[in-house]
Amino acid sequence: MFEQFFLSMQQDIKLFLVFPILCAIFRAIFIKVYSPYPSLKGRWKVVWHCFRYGFWWGMDFNAYVFLLPLVLVSIPGLFITSYHALENDILLYAGLVYALVLYAAFVGKMIFYNHFHDTYNQIVRLGAKAEKHNLVDVFFHQDHGLLFILAGIPYGWIVKYWIMSFLALPSIPYPAFTSSIGMYIFNILICVGIILGFYWFRYGGTFWHDNKPEWDTIPSIVKKDIFFAKATVDDLVALEQVKKHKLNDAYTHSDEEDLESLKAVLPVEANDIASYPNPVYAFRHIAKGPRIKKPSHIFLIVGESYLQQLFDPAYDSLNLTSGGKRLMNDVHTAVLSNSLSSGIISRPSIVSLMSGIFDAGLELNEKETFWKGTVPTAFPLQLKKLGYTSTYWYGGNVTYGNFNQFAPACGFDRVMTATDFCGPKAPKTWVGVYDNVFLDKAAELIQQTNSGKPEFHFVYTTSYHGPFKINLKKYGYNTESVMPDAPDDIKHNKSLQENLGTFWLSDQAIGTFIDRMRAAYPDSLFIVTADHAINMTPLQHTSIMNRDCSIREQHCPVFMVYHKDLDQHIFAGNTIGGHMNIMPTVIELIAPKGFTYYSLFSSLTEPIDHLVTPYHWLRPDAYGTFENEFYQPLGKHHKEDELCEGPIPYVDECTAWKNLTGYMVRHPELLQKKEDILQQ
Repeated sequence: MFEQFFLSMQQDIKLFLVFPILCAIFRAIFIKVYSPYPSLKGRWKVVWHCFRYGFWWGMDFNAYVFLLPLVLVSIPGLFITSYHALENDILLYAGLVYALVLYAAFVGKMIFYNHFHDTYNQIVRLGAKAEKHNLVDVFFHQDHGLLFILAGIPYGWIVKYWIMSFLALPSIPYPAFTSSIGMYIFNILICVGIILGFYWFRYGGTFWHDNKPEWDTIPSIVKKDIFFAKATVDDLVALEQVKKHKLNDAYTHSDEEDLESLKAVLPVEANDIASYPNPVYAFRHIAKGPRIKKPSHIFLIVGESYLQQLFDPAYDSLNLTSGGKRLMNDVHTAVLSNSLSSGIISRPSIVSLMSGIFDAGLELNEKETFWKGTVPTAFPLQLKKLGYTSTYWYGGNVTYGNFNQFAPACGFDRVMTATDFCGPKAPKTWVGVYDNVFLDKAAELIQQTNSGKPEFHFVYTTSYHGPFKINLKKYGYNTESVMPDAPDDIKHNKSLQENLGTFWLSDQAIGTFIDRMRAAYPDSLFIVTADHAINMTPLQHTSIMNRDCSIREQHCPVFMVYHKDLDQHIFAGNTIGGHMNIMPTVIELIAPKGFTYYSLFSSLTEPIDHLVTPYHWLRPDAYGTFENEFYQPLGKHHKEDELCEGPIPYVDECTAWKNLTGYMVRHPELLQKKEDILQQ
């Protein structure tokens, strides 16, 4: 019986071999038809990695061409003789059906790219609401639909005989064994090999699901080329990605609906939103004049999950924030202990900080239109009007998330990726280079390449991100020396120590970087925050907390601004602030009187009543989200875990901010090249 299984299994492998080759042929045709380059000369390394990575990523589907016939044909055939006799015919026609599915997906992709200059994306979902007769008319009379259908006939015959030729290839005969022990060992090895082999291919050349191919991990050399990055993705994989992501409501809104909603957030003087060529231009501000001497360097430091909670007095015994507190405790540092991030995960926050509009869950960094144009609120672009060159320093790989495309469009002159400039041997987590190594090298390069002209540096770290596997002892972390006064249950919790120790390592690296830059450029302006806060679940069941994390603790990033001419009074009595206040605050601190800039929010140098993002809201007396009607009262008379219930406020403002971004996404023609905005 196992001899029959051994031979049938080989037939399944032969069938499987057809389809990675077929997908590669489709990829080659796509490149041949749509390549923007007159020649591939000098790009063969990109082509190689495009096909190599595409092969492994395609195993999301192609690996099942082996598994399903094995389970549904070969194994049942061991027990049903008549079924086994039809094995090759079943494999042939099942393979032919799959080949036709691949052909249909390929034809659809070719047509889609012709219309939208992109592979399958969320626009596909809009087809469900489109006029079906119109789609059919376009397919036949504009997209040569009949030709594609007719071409499917010879395609089917070619694939049919191709599959038959593969199935006819000679098989390895079952070995002759002199002992039953040897036979059983061989059989077991084959079974184990089949299982391991399937998972190896299914997970893209790895045994770990978390390491399987995905868009973010496309090789950098490919990701930097927009066209080949798209060509890497097999057609069914692209459709699968579309299905996984629910269509954002913003795509279905009408222009009138969005513009009407913006009335909730428009400045008083901007009463007719329809009169603006771009609604973002309604948020115009005039600088009142500089508050500080113009700094030679501006540093916006965004620490991964650099949350305010661990800076709170309640956690002083952990002593995890001595690096950041060297700046925080300076008399020239203004601090807010209640603030909002512009996103609740990393990329939306970074996108919002760069562009000046909320990402709002629309993944602006992934949209090609935002790689070619931007909005007048873009942070580095507005600083360029004040004479600053800008550099984005990322502790990981900037091609993950396409920030190598998105950041320059926002006005950054340089985009620096730590996985490149720290060298191939730099210690890394799966997210990026260790913060201490990254920031040390970044500081070195900043000093080496100092232009003598005003510079803006956006620095984003990565280390404080699970899983926590850094060898902390190697970098000086010792529980007793760092937190001698901490509760014993925290000191002796190994996984918690790995977590907190990684935060300490990141904080020390940030503190050292700031110290070094302050010494090199004493007139610098520093803004320090986090991309977002996190829910410190590991601390909840310890003696230092023994409660759930509060709304504030889950969402409040650290927030401080330093310059030698500043103190806490610069915040005009404000006790709240957020990411979207950073850019206007910087401009109001340094810009000459009368300077025109664009910002959705006002500067922290002016009184602020409340703040709203697409995710949460903040007042001086309360902190809440748009998920439910519970909110956290703020003030010395309230406990950290106290909750109140009441109607959700500012819903119309939340809707307006999301709709503004949605409007811009639906109208890519409103996005402008940075050069054009600078000339205005």
